[in-house]
Amino acid sequence: MNGGTSVSWAAAKAKSDRVNGYPSFSTRNEGFFQRSKRKLSASLPRFNNFAPNKDWRETEKLGRGRWAPRDNSKLGRLKTFLGNLIRKFRLLFILALLVTVITSAISMSPLRFWYRRSHSFGGGSKFVIILGANQGGGVMEWKGPREWAIERDSVKNKRKYATTWGYDLEIVDMSTKKRYAHEWRESWEKVDTIRNAMRKYPKAEWFWWLDLNTFIMEPKYSLQSHIFNRLGIYTYRDINHFNPLKMTHPLTDPFLDPLSLSPTGDNITSSIDLLLSQDCGGFNLGSFFVRRSTFTDRLLDIWWDPVLYEQKHMQWEHKEQDALEYLYEHQPWIRTRTAFLPQRMINSYPPGACGEKGDDPNVHYQERDRDFFVNMAGCEWGRDCWAEIYQYRELSNRLNRSRWERFKDSVRERWEGLRKAAKEDEQKDGDGDKDGEGKEKKKDDGK
Repeated sequence: MNGGTSVSWAAAKAKSDRVNGYPSFSTRNEGFFQRSKRKLSASLPRFNNFAPNKDWRETEKLGRGRWAPRDNSKLGRLKTFLGNLIRKFRLLFILALLVTVITSAISMSPLRFWYRRSHSFGGGSKFVIILGANQGGGVMEWKGPREWAIERDSVKNKRKYATTWGYDLEIVDMSTKKRYAHEWRESWEKVDTIRNAMRKYPKAEWFWWLDLNTFIMEPKYSLQSHIFNRLGIYTYRDINHFNPLKMTHPLTDPFLDPLSLSPTGDNITSSIDLLLSQDCGGFNLGSFFVRRSTFTDRLLDIWWDPVLYEQKHMQWEHKEQDALEYLYEHQPWIRTRTAFLPQRMINSYPPGACGEKGDDPNVHYQERDRDFFVNMAGCEWGRDCWAEIYQYRELSNRLNRSRWERFKDSVRERWEGLRKAAKEDEQKDGDGDKDGEGKEKKKDDGK
């Protein structure tokens, strides 16, 4: 019933047949879709090409319209799953690939060197390491196997560190040269050597002097991160903080300006031009820094002046070190540009230097704190320089192992421990058997 009028099923079907029987409207050229349907259908994905049922008239079959892998094995399904995963997260995969490529490129030694050396990025070109070697053998031009071994290990250590961080390394021959016609000044040459290095590297800012009997224990510490990015935190200007020489500071002469009368100078980090540490005997020049500046040029000229040397060289046991201490004590302008670091930051000592026990936490190397640098100062006098540098070289190699090396070493140590324990057990069993045989023999003898 529809609006009170009955419509039979046969009449409705006849009416539908008449509507469906009308001819469809089409253009002369069959339309754009009719012309291009073959090309469009060819570019579309094909579904279920290998389904067992090829009867497309079965619209209700589950295989209809579903994509199935050509190879229905486990490997085929795995390939299909991985393909779908890659297509779904292709952007993440591309980003991960780019990060991997960039990281690998940066980690390559040449690229990493130039990146760290660049003035704008790493800043390594601002630093020059000056190593005082003794390639000619000293005054007598003679060295034994141990001296050659010390020089080889020390040079290798500094060269590797400089290459890692993009620094320049200047290895100078500290064999005695007759700078003036009437004198020999072997240890004083470091002053003149620093001036020559400043001329050779005109774009460098800081120059790090190192004696030969030294070793960089933590090559993963750059000078920037370890020292120069934190100068304001670790340096001190007031020598009263640690004053083994008992110098009067600050000076109180009435003719001095306020800057010279201040115990901390201007207290501005950028005004530091001389950076060193002190040990139990005073200034230590086995490892110290100077910055290129007018102040440094003036200081080096006075420090190297032969007039000063001629007047005091017979009284100064430590030569250039005593000379610098004398200038610091009597020249107020030097104090305003000088700063000190805690000794263990650039000059940790081994046992035997400044104390036989080596238990001073302010002076001696501390493995648990991973001290940056060790200076075997005075090892020529009653100690074994080669034994000390060998010990710290092996310790540095052990502390700076990679994760893979640590894993291999742990496996080897466990294996050796198990073998040792098994050997001890066998030995105990053998000793027990011998004891048992001995007791039985005694019983037999008693009978």
